[in-house]
Amino acid sequence: MAKAAGVSLSSVSRALNGGKNVSAKIARDVSAAASKLGYQPDFMARGLRTRSTGMVGCLVPDIANPLNATIVRAAEARLREAGYMLVVASTANDPGRERSAAGEFRGRRLDGMLVAPGSDANDTTWRELTATGTPVVIVDRDPLDEDPAVLVDHRAGAQAATRYLIGLGHRRIALLTADARMRPSRERIAGFHEAFNELNLDPGGAQLCIQASPMDFAHADTLALLRDAARPTAIIALGTRILAGTLRAARDTGLSVPDDLSVLSVGDTDLAAAHTPAITALRWSLDDVGRAAAELLLQRLRGDVDGPQSRAVLPVDLVLRESCAPPRVTSG
Repeated sequence: MAKAAGVSLSSVSRALNGGKNVSAKIARDVSAAASKLGYQPDFMARGLRTRSTGMVGCLVPDIANPLNATIVRAAEARLREAGYMLVVASTANDPGRERSAAGEFRGRRLDGMLVAPGSDANDTTWRELTATGTPVVIVDRDPLDEDPAVLVDHRAGAQAATRYLIGLGHRRIALLTADARMRPSRERIAGFHEAFNELNLDPGGAQLCIQASPMDFAHADTLALLRDAARPTAIIALGTRILAGTLRAARDTGLSVPDDLSVLSVGDTDLAAAHTPAITALRWSLDDVGRAAAELLLQRLRGDVDGPQSRAVLPVDLVLRESCAPPRVTSG
């Protein structure tokens, strides 16, 4: 290959292994020669030599969730720039599948892991990985001790959303969120209740509905809420399947958004933006979450433990659209 590219063996080695001091021209010439000759790198041999596989594992509860997919895409792009391949496992919030996938990654000697656990059932697994020298970055879940983590300020976001609806005059507000054992939902619930408490409002107006992920569950639960005599006049719903179930229930009960029911999305998804009327949403940068997680992991892979902070907390913004309005005043 060195002869085909017209460079030295050492230049070929540096170009193929992402080494420093390789000019753009040499990199292009080596890449072209490798392609012409059908060269395929022997990753196992390179791993034995460099003690690195050049691969990073990523565990997410549900890759079909667009929020998770965007985070993974951003992390993959940053890691690819740094010469790493991202290997993704979707665990369906199953602790057993999480442990199995983590074991597979460890057995294949992946260099590090990005982890968004479905629960705290596998905290011991992440601690054991860290103790054996595998860098682990927790993504928007409860961090472990002083290990690196990327967190989203869901509490402040839910508090801002609830304050906004209260400011419009709503007093019966329902929060539809996922498993309360998970950090994002737990923080949203705390911010939701804090908004009522700080204004000394009747806490009975804060209606909490914990959702399973399928849309049918959200639809059935929202139907029950909306058919109640003391139905909520506003709903804050997680912006994926839960939002879809909520909007379907509003349609099925003949309620108009926002005239009869205000709806606010947690997460600025395509559904929230494309719906008519467009749904007011809490937005945080999913790309920033993915990039920040990748950067923290790269720090650990470089051994830069004394570098920038090991925790990143990202803000949540409220994007105002057309789906919220003051509650309709009715007689009696």
